[in-house]
Amino acid sequence: MQNIQTYINTHKDRFLNELIELLKIPSISADSTYKNEVIKTAEAVKTQLEQAGCDTVEICKTKGFPIVYGEKMIDKNLPTVLVYGHYDVQPPDPLNLWNSPPFEPVIKETDSHPEGAIFARGACDDKGQMYMHVKALEFMTKTKQLPCNVKFMIEGEEEVGSENLGDFVKANREKLSNDVILISDTGMIAKDTPSITTGLRGLSYVEVEVTGPNRDLHSGLYGGAVANPINVLAKMIASLHDENNHITIPGFYDKVEILSEAERAEMAKAPFSLEAYKKALDIDAVYGEAGYTTNERNSIRPTLDVNGIWGGYTGEGAKTVIASKAYAKISMRLVPHQDWKEITQLFKSHFESIAPKGVTVKVTPHHGGQGYVTPIDCIGYQAASKAYKSTFGKTPIPQRSGGSIPIVSLFEKELKSKTILMGFGLDSDAIHSPNEHFGIFNYLKGIETIPYFYKYFTELSKQK
Repeated sequence: MQNIQTYINTHKDRFLNELIELLKIPSISADSTYKNEVIKTAEAVKTQLEQAGCDTVEICKTKGFPIVYGEKMIDKNLPTVLVYGHYDVQPPDPLNLWNSPPFEPVIKETDSHPEGAIFARGACDDKGQMYMHVKALEFMTKTKQLPCNVKFMIEGEEEVGSENLGDFVKANREKLSNDVILISDTGMIAKDTPSITTGLRGLSYVEVEVTGPNRDLHSGLYGGAVANPINVLAKMIASLHDENNHITIPGFYDKVEILSEAERAEMAKAPFSLEAYKKALDIDAVYGEAGYTTNERNSIRPTLDVNGIWGGYTGEGAKTVIASKAYAKISMRLVPHQDWKEITQLFKSHFESIAPKGVTVKVTPHHGGQGYVTPIDCIGYQAASKAYKSTFGKTPIPQRSGGSIPIVSLFEKELKSKTILMGFGLDSDAIHSPNEHFGIFNYLKGIETIPYFYKYFTELSKQK
């Protein structure tokens, strides 16, 4: 019987070329200009699932971009694994910071990936990691080693908040019924230090608009006499943190989970070099909430960050103007027990209350989601741990993530099953940034590890 390592060695070039072709399609869900390309990507994913061995594959329409659903059902008495991923990608801006075009994938060596990495938008988030599951299924079906049933739900709106996924899940509970959900849209500590993400932060994303005079004004004639919306917005944003970088919104921390010293000590066992962290980002110091380490600040503590700010004249040369309006986009990463809708309302009420006279403020919520924690005593986690041990030779470290996958809490609520987050990306892979990439080692290691999850999950399910 052919093993997975032999299969990968035989088909390595094809696996890489297929992913490269998928990465060439600019499936940018946030930009309506690319609507046809997003749909084209859905069709490409459908084709690949069919070729990998799914008996049924369909493109399911939503009010937005379609969801690709596929399944390989071998025995209704066996466990069913539901694989979730997404085929849409972030916008590539700013384009001038890319060393190669974002949708013309190239393989280059890096310090983190001396064996080579694929540079393209979506390489790691999430086309590369989603496609690992397609190729893992191919191996299991072609070699007749699939030990259980498998379903795929690959959506095209994750990068814009999965607005239509909730309705789809609620309307298709029976179709999506499963014993465990498997997602690869996270990362691991290092290539020689596997880890499993056991917690995700929630998210609240808003846009704010500050309006002053009814038109742009000459800064010489009106400067100092009327409120400047850009100046006001800057002060309002600055006031959202105190001198200890603690968020000042009343009630913001009321439901924040406080981890015990024992839990924090366990987290601290994960290998981490502060000097290497600073060097990788080319900074001379870290920054954040007082009383917490870097790894705690970006995983177990909530945050508030400005993601974009604009207003007035930003073109070449000078234009002495006081803008009528100023804008900012703000994201808040939340920890378990913080409800994103409640936090959004707290932000709105506070931000409106701190506006000085002379301006009006509008807060527009965009999207959000709840945080999530995977219990490490469930058989899904145990199966994933054994899978990593089989391919890396090391027991993976449980790790809280700073990122958000809002639909994970939705899955547990609607489908009543736990989600296992088996990510293979690295922090250095520049997801959401220029020069995003995914290591060839990581890509192939994911394909190698995933079949072991199926094997161990099926075995552990029989022992329940």
